[in-house]
Amino acid sequence: RTVRSQFNNKMNRAVVLFALLALPCASAMEGIVCGEGGITCPAKDQILKTPDGSCVNGVSTWTNMFGYKTYDGKSYDGSCSFFGGVPALAEGLGWFIIVGLGGIFSLAVSAAIYFGEKSVPARHQEEVKTSEHFNSAGRIIPSGLCACDIVSKWTWATTFLQSSNVAYAYGISGPFWYASGATIQILLFSIFAIEIKRKCPSIHTVLEVVLARWGTAAHLVFLFFCIMTNFIVTAMLILGGAAVVNAVTGVNIYAASMLIPISVVFYTMQGGLMACFISSWGHVAVIYLALLIFLWKVYAGPSELGSTDKVWENLMSAALKYPVPGNYDGTFLTMWSRSGIFFGIINIVGNFGTVFVDQSYWQGAIAARPSATYKGYLLGGVAWFAIPFSMATTLGLAGRALDLPITMNESGSGLVPPAVAVHLLGPGGAFLVTFQLFMAVTATGSSEQVAVASLCVYDVYKRYFNPAVTGKQIIYLSRVGIAIWGVISGVLSIVLLNIPGINLGWVYQAMGNFIGSAVAPIVFALMWKDCTAIGAIGGALGGLLGSMIAWLVIAAEVGGGVINVNTLANENAFLGGNITALFLSPVLAMLLSIPNPQNYDWADLVKTTEGYLIEEDRHAHADTQMLEEDSPEAMDKALYWTNRTGAVMTFVLLVAWPLLALPQRNFSKSYWGWWVAVAFIWGHVATFITVVVPIWESRAFLMHVLGIQKMDFSATERGREGYTADGSVAMRGADKSAMYPATGAAKEVSPMAPVEQVFPGYPMAYPGMYPPYGGSAGPLPPPTP
Repeated sequence: RTVRSQFNNKMNRAVVLFALLALPCASAMEGIVCGEGGITCPAKDQILKTPDGSCVNGVSTWTNMFGYKTYDGKSYDGSCSFFGGVPALAEGLGWFIIVGLGGIFSLAVSAAIYFGEKSVPARHQEEVKTSEHFNSAGRIIPSGLCACDIVSKWTWATTFLQSSNVAYAYGISGPFWYASGATIQILLFSIFAIEIKRKCPSIHTVLEVVLARWGTAAHLVFLFFCIMTNFIVTAMLILGGAAVVNAVTGVNIYAASMLIPISVVFYTMQGGLMACFISSWGHVAVIYLALLIFLWKVYAGPSELGSTDKVWENLMSAALKYPVPGNYDGTFLTMWSRSGIFFGIINIVGNFGTVFVDQSYWQGAIAARPSATYKGYLLGGVAWFAIPFSMATTLGLAGRALDLPITMNESGSGLVPPAVAVHLLGPGGAFLVTFQLFMAVTATGSSEQVAVASLCVYDVYKRYFNPAVTGKQIIYLSRVGIAIWGVISGVLSIVLLNIPGINLGWVYQAMGNFIGSAVAPIVFALMWKDCTAIGAIGGALGGLLGSMIAWLVIAAEVGGGVINVNTLANENAFLGGNITALFLSPVLAMLLSIPNPQNYDWADLVKTTEGYLIEEDRHAHADTQMLEEDSPEAMDKALYWTNRTGAVMTFVLLVAWPLLALPQRNFSKSYWGWWVAVAFIWGHVATFITVVVPIWESRAFLMHVLGIQKMDFSATERGREGYTADGSVAMRGADKSAMYPATGAAKEVSPMAPVEQVFPGYPMAYPGMYPPYGGSAGPLPPPTP
């Protein structure tokens, strides 16, 4: 009976799987038939005609195939472009968004930081004033706020603009490959986040791991890659944000480029990394609210569209007017898309660099509680998927379904979302999408400012100029670095704006060529004990050289020997360079490491990186965590679970989902309805994860700050055995000689022994030192009389 039951269960699962695989094929549509099923036939003279391509003396022969008019009743016929150089909003509103709302938001965040710190009990007041708290947010961030931060910093200008651009150009494959190709890095980084807590919980930057393992030469090489990553990410942020603000409001593009990063400098200087986490909630709340408004407006009305059926009919009609090269039947509703797949590969490869080599993602993992790291990154990845997928499936495809006079130049500059928003909601839509974009850009901008400041302070100033730097100096220099980077990033974007042919899409697809080769060595730093310094350096620099060669050679071949911005933008050239960077690097690193492996002891990494602490942080050690769920044993179990969860979710997004959609070929009306339903549900679930969950997790502290109910700051409910419940510093185990060689022979002390018992004469004997050691990696100085 047991065997028969097991056999029946397996058969049932097989039948369900077969049904799921067969479902897309059951209603597959063959070809687009003009005039049937609500499909509109375009006029013959309008097929492939573009607004700008038929424009003479400011008037074109292009017409809207559905007869749609602007929000104020004017005809689109004869337009040479959508915006036509005329902003949808008054310039004053643009200044109000950047200066007014930006200032109000900065004041709100500053107030939240001030009252939050004032509400901390007296025994913890000194902790919130340390450099460890300023640059690592106390290492106490819960999972919901961690997820919120991930969504906030991973939502660039390109997340809205480039995803809608590829939807407008390639159809539904564009949003899918943008979303899945940039989500898996976050899911896989969740594994990395746990390893940080297991192997080096005391670090401040990714480069401290590189330094501990491979020394100064590797440290300098990867400092170059990390700074270049921050340059590229910041440039893309401001390029997209300034272009949209200029197009929609008429604010001078150079002024917007300077003011957007500066608008977040003040509260970031005040609160450091904690300010980024607090502000991230406000950012994503605005982003998801706007997302839901556009979802309901396009697919549930009231509008010219208002239903999935109407959108399907219009997209099929649009495919007859503008068939997509390389797509099945030229339709926008298919996963059979050559350009979509090419873009997906470039997207996947390029985004590994902007996650694993970007200090801002490391500092997010460093700041989170151990048990919140993997939960936060997994939840953040799932929630972030909805922004490019749901947003671009809505606004990007609506641009085609409405047959708006959007030129490819406008699309390439990221102006599809504001164009659709203006059409649907008039000036209100323009305001909403501009404010949404402003919040996205400033969210990532503040994280990048802290990231660059941390690299400059810990990995340049402390490492090479002043190893004995104090905590107060660290905070001061971090604030100076934040302010300087705010100005530099604006200048950088202005420089890029003045290079002909370079726009948001160009920079986005080129980024993997520059930084992709650093991914594998950085992964090896925490995951492969045998990788050597020569292997890491050779892999990174060799991969970069190979990437540049592949990029230039393919561009020259495509351009008939000519290499310029346009030939370098060829999708084959981008693809060749990105793939070479990501895959040549690990091959070189392994070839150079295997003959003489390092055989690194991970226990040495813990000891070495603990020496990088400037001031003591009770949350910076794996064995002093007061909650059972944060213990090393719990992290071991979490690693096992996260490895499998991350692998399964990656397989679903990159393999299973696309394969299930391929048999459908040209989406039928019912299958398209199911696809939109997924986007709808995902958008609402993501909103709950990032807007509601952080509030629920922090409800006790919020009520404490508001004076509603006093919060118990102890850990008595889930406290680990051997640790006090009042939140005081927990000293490490019985054998102190291995960790603190200067104290001489080990002696038995209790896990909660006072620091005076471990270091006789403390604190007077060790002036300027914080327990349990000082500001350098070396031994403690001898006691003074």
